[in-house]
Amino acid sequence: MIMSDYMSDYKELLESVDMYRDLIFAAEQYIWEHPETGYREWKTSAYLEAEFERLGYNLVKAGNIPGFYTTLDTGRPGPCVLIMGELDSLICADHPDADPKTGAVHACGHHAQCAALIGLAASLKEDGALDGLSGSIRLCAVPAEELIETGYRETLREAGIIRYFGGKVEFLYRGYFDDVDMAFMIHTKVGKDHFFAYRGSNGCIVKNINYKGVASHAGGSPHEGVNALYAANLGIQAINALRETFRDSDHIRVHPIITRGGSAVNAIPNDVAMESYVRGADIKVVSEINKKVNRALAGAAASIGAGVFLSDRPGYTPLINDKNLLHIAEKAMKIIVPEGNIAISDSWNTGCTDMGDISAVMPAIHPYVGGAAGNSHGSNYHIEDHETACINSAKCQLVMLHTLLSNDAAEAKRVISEKDLRYASKTEYFKDIDALTQDKNAVIYKEDGTVILDYTKSL
Repeated sequence: MIMSDYMSDYKELLESVDMYRDLIFAAEQYIWEHPETGYREWKTSAYLEAEFERLGYNLVKAGNIPGFYTTLDTGRPGPCVLIMGELDSLICADHPDADPKTGAVHACGHHAQCAALIGLAASLKEDGALDGLSGSIRLCAVPAEELIETGYRETLREAGIIRYFGGKVEFLYRGYFDDVDMAFMIHTKVGKDHFFAYRGSNGCIVKNINYKGVASHAGGSPHEGVNALYAANLGIQAINALRETFRDSDHIRVHPIITRGGSAVNAIPNDVAMESYVRGADIKVVSEINKKVNRALAGAAASIGAGVFLSDRPGYTPLINDKNLLHIAEKAMKIIVPEGNIAISDSWNTGCTDMGDISAVMPAIHPYVGGAAGNSHGSNYHIEDHETACINSAKCQLVMLHTLLSNDAAEAKRVISEKDLRYASKTEYFKDIDALTQDKNAVIYKEDGTVILDYTKSL
């Protein structure tokens, strides 16, 4: 329902979304019923590809990974605006709708994002939809936003299929966004406000940690073993002892899990695997905290004579929402819902998204739409209000698009002229994040009994 004095100005525009309600809700339901995790979203991508092609779009497909993009030209020169929907699901095996084989489930609402994207795509094909607009529109179905199964993603990286764990980062690296001037998407969220946005959110480094010990009989000869599981537990405790050194303003989060803890209860574990992130509001601070974390992990191994191999990979760059785009989004939101159902906050979100990497090199925003209930990433997550999550999301993005590209794209040009970015170029950005990569044995045992901790990247 449109709740604005300006309804008449956008009546036809918004009705063009309403025309495709069945298409939108069908897409939401299909993707919910076929959840797939990052870089495995082949069914989801194929479904959306078929729908886009049926609408008359020519697609550029990623090919060796899921995902695609398409460009709609208005026929008049101007900036290119990128709008995205995320293909991937989470893993939450105890969710009642989780895939029984994989544990995959859309417990973060990406299925609703994709439904809104297909609704937007359909409305843009209506007669007159591009009248008065200048520039071009890039619609993109992007894989692998949830930063999970990093061991699997590392195998893809080693095989040369991907270079980066995040789908948007990978698409950026492949050049799919080279001619794009700005970007936005609307993420589904649990919350009382129908639309809301934060100032920004954390970035992160991804860590895979492998403790190596010596196996022996746990009952008969434990003195001959070196317990890699105990070393891992000491590493976690050492990280916990660091927490009081983290400044609140840096929003640091470190949350390791053990993914392999031993193979037999009667054998001293000799091969233990962990995963973690180091998150924070500034990637340079995250890098410094990561050194402390690596020192703690290495020191824990050395304390009982174990080894530890550290693999660090760039995760996501902190998100900083463009202020001008946020203002345009807020105006669009007010056309869709009452002002009391909108919250544009200066607070900080301690989660991470690869939309942060996009915001590092071009003006971008990542606001939220309500409609979900339960715990985000939890076993009770579901879309409660489909109208808000899907229809209102598509409408808001359509209004934003028209605001940016109308009147010779005056608003889009203003966003570009007033942009304030962290990197002057994609090349500079990739050089910075590539410096976060390291692989090394962090404990060296010398024949003379000396133990060396080598946990930082060699220059």
